[in-house]
Amino acid sequence: MEEYSKQHKKAWEYNAYDFWVTHAGTPAERAKEDMAAPEKMLRKYARYFDRYEGIRIANICGSCGKKAIPLALLGADVTVFDISEQNRQYAMETAEAAHVCLHYVVCDVLEIDLEKYGSSFDVVFMEGGILHYFHDIDEFMRIMYSLLKPGGKMICSDFHPFTKINDSLKMGMPVMSYFSTDIIEAEMAHSRFFEDEIRRQMPKCSLRKYTISEILNAIIRSGFTLKQFDEHPSWEDDRLPGEFTAIAIKE
Repeated sequence: MEEYSKQHKKAWEYNAYDFWVTHAGTPAERAKEDMAAPEKMLRKYARYFDRYEGIRIANICGSCGKKAIPLALLGADVTVFDISEQNRQYAMETAEAAHVCLHYVVCDVLEIDLEKYGSSFDVVFMEGGILHYFHDIDEFMRIMYSLLKPGGKMICSDFHPFTKINDSLKMGMPVMSYFSTDIIEAEMAHSRFFEDEIRRQMPKCSLRKYTISEILNAIIRSGFTLKQFDEHPSWEDDRLPGEFTAIAIKE
C-alpha cells in the first residue's frame, strides 16, 4: 500500500463511526430513513441507473453506505470498496437494521483483487468527491474498467474541477492554479464539523486535484466509451459549478 493510502486510512478511521452517528443518526435511525424512501436517498444519481433489481454494483469509496444501502433496498446486489474499517462498521450495522444484504470490502481501491472481482459488475458507481484521493487517475480508471462486465456502466460523480480555483462547495479546501499538478496536504472533508481542538489532531490527507480534461482523457484512455457528461450547480451557490457526473460504457 502506498504511503499516501496509509495516510488516508488513518484519516478516515479517525472518529468516523462517531461522526456518522452524530451527523447521520444511529444505524437504526439511518436505516429507517433509507427504508422509507430509498430512491429519494439516491438524490440526483437515481436518474443514471437504468434499473436496480438484480444488477451487481461496485460502490467505490462507498463510505458509510449512504448510497449503497438504498441501492440494496431497491433490489441491487451491492459491494462497497472503501479504506475505512469504521465506515464498514457503520454501514454493516445500518444494512442489518434495514434488513438488506450488503457486501463490504475494506481495502485500498487500487489494490482490489481483480482475480476475484474483475469483469463481475454491471455498474461501478462513485460520488461525493473521491478522485482527489488517488494520485494516478489513469490507474484508477483502468481498475474501474476492469471491474465491469462487457457492456457495463461507470457512473462517476465527483467535485467539479472548478473547485480547484474556487471553494464553491464551501468545503474549506485550499485553492490553487487550475492547471496545478501538485500534491497537496489538506484536511479530510468532514473535519470542519469538529471542534478546533479535535480538528487540529485529525490526520491530514494527501490530495491530487484534476482538471476536466485530465478526468475525461483518463476515462477514454482506459478503454471506456464516454456517453454523457453533466455539470451540477454548487449546493452553496447555484450560479457556480459544484459537481459533475460522467457516464461511460465498457463496450
